[in-house]
Amino acid sequence: MLKGAVARRYAQALYEIARDKNALETMEQELKGIAEAIEGTRELQKVLYHPQVLPSEKKNLLKALFADKISAETMNFLGLVVDKRRENYIAGIAAEFSALANEARGKVAAEVTSAIELSEEQKQQLVQVASRLAGKEVEPTFTVDPSLIGGVVVKIGSKVIDGSIKTRLATLKSRLMSKTS
Repeated sequence: MLKGAVARRYAQALYEIARDKNALETMEQELKGIAEAIEGTRELQKVLYHPQVLPSEKKNLLKALFADKISAETMNFLGLVVDKRRENYIAGIAAEFSALANEARGKVAAEVTSAIELSEEQKQQLVQVASRLAGKEVEPTFTVDPSLIGGVVVKIGSKVIDGSIKTRLATLKSRLMSKTS
């Protein structure tokens, strides 16, 4: 809970700066790239998240990695995050920033998980239905989880629409177990 609140607060601050500078798209892409780089590199995480590594060393490392790839505002923001010892929130901040940017564009992110890879036609149909349900344009990310057995799970914000066979079987099992007790 605390992690989400902290990430939201920092994302909101950066969002306001990006909106004022008319740089939402740019900063969103920069943050996503930074978060992906950090989350995808074990060695970087070890240094960045280690409490005994000085903030100045962390900032120098981030500058060496990203200074020529991101705007000065984003670089300054990263420096602030490190100074406040909130570097382990960068991925959460990026996600919250994207949510704020999508909201400003009238879009909402959706996570679609299916048991098998969906065809393009199925994906388009799912996006249309999800957009109608959300009342906004949906920006989907598709993943495959064979443990669902069949069906799909769609998560839009805090709403979850679970049409998976796995959940249906678990519900059926629960009902059967409660009737035998």
